[in-house]
Amino acid sequence: MINTSWEKSSNWYKKIVGDDGHYFHQTIIFPKIKRLIDFSKINSVLDLACGQGIFERQLDQNKEYVGIDISRSLINEASKKSINKRHQFLVSDASKDLPLKKDDFDLVTIILALQNIKNINGVIKNASKHLKKDGKFLIILNHPIFRIPRQSAWGVDSQNKIQYRRIERYMSNLEIPISTNPGKFQKSEITWSFHNPLSKYSQLLFENGFLIEKIDEWVSEKKSTGPMAKMEDRARKEIPMFMAIVASQSFS
Repeated sequence: MINTSWEKSSNWYKKIVGDDGHYFHQTIIFPKIKRLIDFSKINSVLDLACGQGIFERQLDQNKEYVGIDISRSLINEASKKSINKRHQFLVSDASKDLPLKKDDFDLVTIILALQNIKNINGVIKNASKHLKKDGKFLIILNHPIFRIPRQSAWGVDSQNKIQYRRIERYMSNLEIPISTNPGKFQKSEITWSFHNPLSKYSQLLFENGFLIEKIDEWVSEKKSTGPMAKMEDRARKEIPMFMAIVASQSFS
């Protein structure tokens, strides 16, 4: 049985993400979430697979917040860094029954974590269970079409001076091990990425009473230098890194 907890990898994860999120959290994910969601209408947030609580520290301190993660080390880190006594962090598997009675959150989020959980249906069920009617469910993913570990990569057509994205597999459900130290694979801790096509997410959202309101695709804003900069920047603008799905619980 695959252990998808990042408990053993928590020190590695804390280093790469830091206190405020990594580069893409700060430059793309958080700014675009704040444009996508009207937080003036959000009073309570359930943050699934919250890690060390970097999203919690982006929120207005007056909002009610509960962060859930299966890793005790990451939850301890989140609790230590939080400055708001109203905000709560709980150790629990986001894909199984949660130790929560509240079933009327305004917003449920799972940010760059659903692709690391095998039982995505369990996560979506929890979002449905703990959202109020017409509440919002926000999913942020590494783009499920263009960013598939080991099954997608950059390629270069030198003759036409084009950089492109090669996709080798897409429709299959995949379980992909990721080494936290690729140079020492045998001794490295392993995390898991679970690829699903976009249609799978749509199907499970629908089956759990959600309607998709919006799909947003986000590109990297980095700039290249050197002789290949023009083709790299053009490809980067055209091929998104991340996908955001906003769904509402509007029927059952």
